[in-house]
Amino acid sequence: MEFKDYYKIMEVKRDATQDEIKRSYRKLARKYHPDVSKEADAEARFKELGEAYEVLGDAEKRVAYDQLGADFKGGQEFRPPPDWNTGFEFSGGGFPGGDAADNSDFFSSLFGQGFRTGGAGRSAPHAEGEDHHAKVRINLEDTFQGATRTITLRVPGVDANGHVVARERVLNVTIPKGIREGQHIRLSGQGSAGAGGRAGDLYLQVEFQPHPLFRGEGRDIYLDLPVTPWEAALGATIKVPTLGGIVELKIPEGSSSGRKLRLKGRGIPGTPPGDCYVILAIALPPADTEAAQAFYRKMAQELNFNPRAKMGL
Repeated sequence: MEFKDYYKIMEVKRDATQDEIKRSYRKLARKYHPDVSKEADAEARFKELGEAYEVLGDAEKRVAYDQLGADFKGGQEFRPPPDWNTGFEFSGGGFPGGDAADNSDFFSSLFGQGFRTGGAGRSAPHAEGEDHHAKVRINLEDTFQGATRTITLRVPGVDANGHVVARERVLNVTIPKGIREGQHIRLSGQGSAGAGGRAGDLYLQVEFQPHPLFRGEGRDIYLDLPVTPWEAALGATIKVPTLGGIVELKIPEGSSSGRKLRLKGRGIPGTPPGDCYVILAIALPPADTEAAQAFYRKMAQELNFNPRAKMGL
């Protein structure tokens, strides 16, 4: 997928005001409109221009696009970082129209369905304020125990001079025990102020921070556990970490790498709670001494073992 330099397409500088972007769009739209333009690539340029203006002409999209940085060049191979839009607060239900057929793959990867945080803004005829949405990252330990955390969001807007800005908003958020990835925390009245009615709400979509040991899937958690060859071959009872602390796990005799063992109820709390799945990975001692090398040679001689026998090798 190619990176789209929307500023180059719009023929404006990165520090252009919103009014300058609007004027440039009107000028270029007249130049490349397929009904009047004599340019050979008018239709393609007009389509590309419309996509660029949909991003740069909207303060929220523009702030999100800008945080990707100025180092990317148009046409450069690009993949958005997995957490590129985390911590931004947006109005409504996200960015509509991101999956339309007329939009490029680049646009859809940033502002398509995957970008939306769920929910919908309140309809305009009502006096109630609009709902806001943001993605936030929490630790797995927070959902296991419940916690109160200080979360900083970036709120896009336009300053008095017409430049897009992102002010910081700091919130103390109670993280419910047992919340799963993809679920929302609703902060009542923390959206847009209403015109005579109640303020909108702020919905925080939860994602988990990468954990050094565990990964979450629904209410279950997974742990890759190194074991010695003799623990796997002979069986053993060993200590393993869980979100709730250290527990003992019985390794069955004759276990192999990739075997999955379950610690029931040791996952994310709920009704019922999730489980903790331990994936065994046999770790070989290094052959970094003469004695160790001699031991491995003895094993090769005395153990009639061919791991490739089923392949006919």
